[in-house]
Amino acid sequence: MIFGVVLAGGIGSRMGNVGKPKQYLLVGDKPILIHTLEKFYKEKEFEKVIVLCPKEWIAHTKNLVKKYMEDAERVVVLEGGETRNETIMNSISYIEENYGLAEDTIIVTHDSVRPFVTERILKENIKYAKEYGACDTAVAATDTIVCSDDNVMISDIPERRKMYQGQTPQSFQALKLKNLYDSLTEEEKNLLTDAAKIFVMKGEKVHIVDGEVFNIKITYPYDLRVAEAFLLESGQ
Repeated sequence: MIFGVVLAGGIGSRMGNVGKPKQYLLVGDKPILIHTLEKFYKEKEFEKVIVLCPKEWIAHTKNLVKKYMEDAERVVVLEGGETRNETIMNSISYIEENYGLAEDTIIVTHDSVRPFVTERILKENIKYAKEYGACDTAVAATDTIVCSDDNVMISDIPERRKMYQGQTPQSFQALKLKNLYDSLTEEEKNLLTDAAKIFVMKGEKVHIVDGEVFNIKITYPYDLRVAEAFLLESGQ
């Protein structure tokens, strides 16, 4: 079975004083979260689309799903965890309890505030997660990337041809992800930035799925203006 997992646990602190998490802000005439869910809803391979959000926003999220989604029963709203990876593990626990976990159980995890993900990206995530066990959407870096150990001085400038900028979705064989995560020490868990790093830390292959430059993450007020412009241009 294949499940879409939309991560809506952020509080949007970098968006400024907007009164609600950024995934609930409007772009066009709909919340960002709904734009994202619509992309997942159209992918018929998903058994369920699981949305994970802060506990205090569960009722609101369910109401949005009922208002905007034709088949609200296909979307499950759950409480997220303290961290991104704990949130993903909550989705795996739900799947295990309700469907069981098999080697071919796939989860496609995605930021709720990346509403411009494409059908091609979703399908390729499913394909390569099945084939390799894990994949990560990324675009080749166009700017030179600089590293700093102390956030003051440059400590390294890697070769740009080797550099990619990570996006989402990130997709996994759910049972393999669960087993790898459970094998981590607390120290290793503290080093994690996302779920794909779990595979990299354990020496497992992670296939790259080509992203799109417009598959933006809406983080700052500027991104909202870009999203509005893109929505208007694309007619979505």
